[in-house]
Amino acid sequence: MSEFSEFEQQGSVPERNTGSIISHAFEMYKGVFLYAIIAMIVYLLLGFVIQTITGFNSASMMEEMRESGNYDFNYWNAPGFPLYLTLSGLLGLLLAPLYVGLIYMINKYNTKNPIEFSDLFIGYRQNFVNILIYALLSGIISTVALSLCVIPIVFVYPFLMLGYPILLFENASATDAIGKSFSIVKENYGTFLGVTILGFLISMAGVVLCFIGVILTAPFIMAVMYSAYCAYLGKPRQIMLNK
Repeated sequence: MSEFSEFEQQGSVPERNTGSIISHAFEMYKGVFLYAIIAMIVYLLLGFVIQTITGFNSASMMEEMRESGNYDFNYWNAPGFPLYLTLSGLLGLLLAPLYVGLIYMINKYNTKNPIEFSDLFIGYRQNFVNILIYALLSGIISTVALSLCVIPIVFVYPFLMLGYPILLFENASATDAIGKSFSIVKENYGTFLGVTILGFLISMAGVVLCFIGVILTAPFIMAVMYSAYCAYLGKPRQIMLNK
């Protein structure tokens, strides 16, 4: 169980515009990027294990397609792909609490509270079931949007930007988190669209630096979620876990 401290905490809150939210996210990310790297390494190592178990190697397959010039390829016929897709989806669900933990660390950094390594795992101790349900629902929403081509996901994902912070700081249910996030975003859609696009562009910027770059930049989107939450719902009260 956890409690919320009632006294005022230190910390900054961005203005309700894209530039201020992204700038705030940069400041927050600088304080936790080492933990973000750890979270990414865990994800990539487990992803490698899944590829080893299933025998599906996406990198070598893309290389073969590039060399042959044949991009009209049916992934479902690739050896091990259905199992790889299933295990990868399960991994994404089980690691969702880890991303929530990163948001928790960002808030502790913002409020000048000492950060502990165990903070990264708060999502496995608090609201765990709802975090998993939300990850599943948001994954389904994102998959449907992607299946309609890449462009729809750009316009849909802004509605999910506040979900994880709401789950963490308000101990909400998965459906309440989706509903509240949707309600706030629809009234401020232009700002959230800009924040989402810039946040993901920065998160994916590490691709140009290959493997190491992705590890450094990919978790940045979690800082953007936190900063957007602060801008529209205020700086959250610090969660105090009962030891």
